Amino acid sequence: MTTTNPATTREFNFDGIVGPTHNYAGLSYGNIASTSHKNLPSHPRAAALQGLEKMKRLAELGIDQAVLPPLRRPSFGFLRGGGFDGTDCQVIEKAAAADSMLVAAAFSASNMWAANAATVSPSPDCADGRLHLTVANLNSTLHRRLEPPATTKVLQFIFGDPNRFCVHPALPADGFADEGAANHMRFAAGHALSGIECFVYGRIDTRTANQMSARFPATRFPVRQTLEASQSIARWHQLAPSNTLYIQQSPEAIDAGVFHNDVIAVGNENVLLCHELAFVDQARTIAELRRQFAQQNNQPLHVIQISTADLSLANAVKSYLFNSQLVTRPDGNMSLICPAECDEMAAAKRCIQAIVDGDNPVDQVEYVNLRQSMQNGGGPACLRLRVVLTDAEQAAMHQAIVFHHALYERLVVWVKRHYREQLSPDDLRDPNLVAEVNAALDDLAEILQLPADLL
Repeated sequence: MTTTNPATTREFNFDGIVGPTHNYAGLSYGNIASTSHKNLPSHPRAAALQGLEKMKRLAELGIDQAVLPPLRRPSFGFLRGGGFDGTDCQVIEKAAAADSMLVAAAFSASNMWAANAATVSPSPDCADGRLHLTVANLNSTLHRRLEPPATTKVLQFIFGDPNRFCVHPALPADGFADEGAANHMRFAAGHALSGIECFVYGRIDTRTANQMSARFPATRFPVRQTLEASQSIARWHQLAPSNTLYIQQSPEAIDAGVFHNDVIAVGNENVLLCHELAFVDQARTIAELRRQFAQQNNQPLHVIQISTADLSLANAVKSYLFNSQLVTRPDGNMSLICPAECDEMAAAKRCIQAIVDGDNPVDQVEYVNLRQSMQNGGGPACLRLRVVLTDAEQAAMHQAIVFHHALYERLVVWVKRHYREQLSPDDLRDPNLVAEVNAALDDLAEILQLPADLL
């Protein structure tokens, strides 16, 4: 078993800062919250402040935090590549006249959901002893396919030491659809120990239509993650096959709006929390995970399954209970960071109370208000990328993004100075918005000590 010093190994939650163009364009088919709030006015200032408040609350619990910056929007490279020319204002006007959804895609602030930025394998799991990250290609949706090149640059800057980190570019688009850590879980007896990495996929691109129809039933919504992408990441990260599992996502769950695994399951160290309809052949899958975990760690895995009788798939998606953050506090016990919607749904709240009262390491629940993100289909877990770091690795990464109270206060002032109170779809055509976004990101680059051309 590979191990590092537990006293000097910690999990950081890298939270995406909500960008100033946060809007409700309904771009993500299969994400029920996103499509149901299409064209409603959004509130970028409130969205960013809600995200910062969540980071602050986790930091107060003793959870290490860092921030990831928003990307510069709109993506003029995307619009000009589509044949729209002229000044920036003319490009936006021409694109809007041709297809307003192209403008919405160019302005999307979706990189706020950092769980889709990359898949991360900590150094104890990787044969070369380095921490590996593979940027997600996000090939399933147009607006998110715009993110990987810029995300790669940001992560390569943050994790720039090649002796400790390896940041892989996104996989090829064809046949390797990858949605990042939202379809990845890791289980270990402690963050410092080598873990079992679980990749959750929805389809296999190399199967014939007949082979797929039997084992991968047609679904109402797109099936995003491919097995080929998951296997490729495991190879790039140099993971031991004996400590790697590939799990098929339930088509029934996808049909209910579970577009990523983190909408129906969450894992942390020795705990798996999931709905009983999360996976295909769930009993066998969990039995194999239990076996591998016990064999590697000489202790049982705590599996908490919520039944359909206690929480329907529809209510699981509506409440985002499984998109809660499951985190280990410094005292060794775990907290469940739930969206406020769980507090407002009686069935979800009963399930959470049963978890806290049960025989497992989860003994605390915190409810957080992320209404603006939730209305676009992203809960607490969507907003963060989990990265297990040794002290030496933490010291080697870019330091100005590490979250602390002074940075929190500075970011709050920055948001209030630069963000609009409200943004409607028509506002994306306002020429002043581009100037406002550029000014905001120029100031943020200075705050986070990032190169001006990185954002």
